[in-house]
Amino acid sequence: MKITVLSLFPEIIEGYFNSSIMAKAVEKGIVEYSAINIRDFARDKHRTCDDYPYGGGAGMVLKPEPLSGALDSIGARDRRVVYPSPSGRLLDQKYAGELSRTEDLVFICGRYEGIDQRIIDLYVDDEISIGDYVISSGEISALVIIDSVYRLLDGVINGESLLEESFSDGLLEYPQYTRPAVFRGMEVPEILISGHHAKIKDWRKDKQLEKTKKNRPDLLTKLQ
Repeated sequence: MKITVLSLFPEIIEGYFNSSIMAKAVEKGIVEYSAINIRDFARDKHRTCDDYPYGGGAGMVLKPEPLSGALDSIGARDRRVVYPSPSGRLLDQKYAGELSRTEDLVFICGRYEGIDQRIIDLYVDDEISIGDYVISSGEISALVIIDSVYRLLDGVINGESLLEESFSDGLLEYPQYTRPAVFRGMEVPEILISGHHAKIKDWRKDKQLEKTKKNRPDLLTKLQ
C-alpha cells in the first residue's frame, strides 16, 4: 500500500512511520509512504497557508492554492484522497477494512478551522470522522485512520490476532491476562489455566457479551 500525507507538520508523520510495527511494515515493503509539506507550495515569501474565513467567525482556514498545488504535484485526482474531519463519515472497523483494500491513499491533514471547501469538492473522495469530538491536529486524525487500516494488510499482524479483537465479530474483546498468576491479591480466572479449550472459548464469549453490554450496548442492538 502506498500512503501519501499532506501536512503543515510533516515531522509528526515521519516519526510515526519510522517507529514500532509501522517501521517494520515499511522495511518489509508492505507500506510505502511519503510526507508532503504543504508550505512548499505556498505562493508568497512568507509561505502563507491560512487566511480568515469569508463570512466572519473565529479561527483560520487553510488556503486552497497551497493545497491544490500539493495535490496536483502527486496526481491526486487519480488517487483516493481522504480528509479527516469531524463532519465526515464515522470510521469503524468495516470502513477501515474497505480502505485497506485500496492500494493508494492520500491524506490531507487539516488545521485550525479546516480547509477551503473547494478543495473538498475538487479532490476529496472520503471525508472521515474518527469520533464525535474535535481535536486540533489533522495529523493525529490521519494517523488514527492510517493505523486502523495498515494493520489489516497481509503480513503486518498475525491473522489470528485480528480475528479475536474488538469489533471482529461485532462485540468488544474479552479480558486478557498474563503472568504472574496472582497480582496484588487478584488471581487470573481459574478457567484460563484449566487447559480446557472449549470451556475457555465459552468463558471468553460470555465475557465479550458482558463487556459489550456494559460499555457499548449499542453494538448489541446492531447485532440483534
